Amino acid sequence: MAARNGTDGEEEHHRHLVLGAGPAGLQLGCFLQAAGADHLVLERDSAPGGFFRRYPRHRRLISLNKVHTVEEDPEIRLRWDWNSLLSPTGQPLFADYSTDWFPHADAMVAYLSDYQRAHVPAVRFGTDIRRIDRDGAGFRLRAADGRVFTCDCLVMATGWSGPYIPPIPGIEHALGYETAPVDPEAYRGRRVLVIGKGNSAFETATPLLDQAALVHLASPHPVRLAWHSKHPGDVRGQYGALLDGYWFKTLHGVLECTIDGIERAGDAYRVSITYTLAEGEREELEYDTVIRCTGFRMDDSVFAEECRPRMAPHGRFPASGPDWQSVDVDGLYFAGTLAQARDSKHASSPFIDGFRYNLRTLARLLAERYDGKPLEHRTVDAGPDALAEVMLERVNWSSALWSQFEYLVDVFVVDPADGVVRHYEDMPEDYAVERFGDREQVYTLGLRWGREEYRDVFAIRRHPVPERAHESAFLHPVIRRYRAGELVAERHLLEDLLAQWRRPDRHVEPLRVFLREQHDADAATGSAPPRAAG
Repeated sequence: MAARNGTDGEEEHHRHLVLGAGPAGLQLGCFLQAAGADHLVLERDSAPGGFFRRYPRHRRLISLNKVHTVEEDPEIRLRWDWNSLLSPTGQPLFADYSTDWFPHADAMVAYLSDYQRAHVPAVRFGTDIRRIDRDGAGFRLRAADGRVFTCDCLVMATGWSGPYIPPIPGIEHALGYETAPVDPEAYRGRRVLVIGKGNSAFETATPLLDQAALVHLASPHPVRLAWHSKHPGDVRGQYGALLDGYWFKTLHGVLECTIDGIERAGDAYRVSITYTLAEGEREELEYDTVIRCTGFRMDDSVFAEECRPRMAPHGRFPASGPDWQSVDVDGLYFAGTLAQARDSKHASSPFIDGFRYNLRTLARLLAERYDGKPLEHRTVDAGPDALAEVMLERVNWSSALWSQFEYLVDVFVVDPADGVVRHYEDMPEDYAVERFGDREQVYTLGLRWGREEYRDVFAIRRHPVPERAHESAFLHPVIRRYRAGELVAERHLLEDLLAQWRRPDRHVEPLRVFLREQHDADAATGSAPPRAAG
């Protein structure tokens, strides 16, 4: 840390400033602390985890808390631990704070406070940043009390700043998710419209089923169920009671429609809608209460115009490159739920079990850029059989590849000159393809879901033979070969109920055969070293 004199007096300078002491800010702060990097975490509130002091409104998290597993290895157990942050000691673990499958949000608040005290000492609480300007190649941050901080690298880990309010005429008549009463008695006998069909909408609507006369959920698109999409941010199974009520004709329902306007009609509200799946049919419906549950967004008003980041197309979070850096503001990075533009509605980047691994990789990229530390990797034997052994070891052990399926991959860069493979762990696949786009032999290793559209996801016909592994519906390993940035070959390995890809006939030999074929094809063209013993 350095102080310098500026136009507004003394300024505090750090190499890295992290804005926000929620889970993402603390996780990155822990990695920066462990690396000995010059950094400071700035937090508006007086304690970490402010979001979880307010949300979810009904105080039950949707991040699963599986305390008991059949595995003893701490790394593998993290596959089913959706709430713990990573640390050099492996402690504290969230399971010590709650054993509930859907834990109470207060447990997260307590956990984050203890984690911060143990691993992230460089947090400045009570620091409300009101303005962010460019400062040469870096940034200048002004707090509400006049303090000024400058940095070379700024990481936004603020999470959601406020609600996303859709441009619906009359939306001001709706109660917000953030303020609507949570006591079901407040809705006794009332007709309730909930705008939105995400988890917050179902969280709000489900407790009303005992009391409300009818509850409708409305949005232009059908409900996205997590068991269909395989995305944990889509509507989860515990909210099925309302869907039951819809199909069992109880007046509760879900509407696929645009809301054209909301008007006062005496003591009620008249809502004009246009159905999106009914040839444009229009209707007017009356409700006693309208509640807006349309999600949250990042507030970019704190940025000066010259460093205001471009937002992703929907406008809720910023557009970022494959290294989690702003696409148009150099040195500005995003962490946690704000850094999901590259895999929105796909992997687990909006959630602790996903972004904790993203941030481990981001810390390595920052160390490379700002501290000149080479990107961590190890070298392995280039022989196809030896390489297959390393790959299977990783997919059978790594919790990062498991949690960040279809996003983070291990990368194996073959160097024909010295006959070795450089192995990089846990990199975004699009980043790896771009970074090593000049290489002839690059393999990526990750886990992927089957993406077929199944009529019934609980009655999938399987074909458990290696030749049809690409039809696997469950999470399974996929190895891809890139040449000069272009995908040229791909091999799927069969799914396994217990996620143990070790069978000689189903996993080991098919992978060896694939790697041998790639190696021999390169050797025939003179672009690969002689085959090493495997």
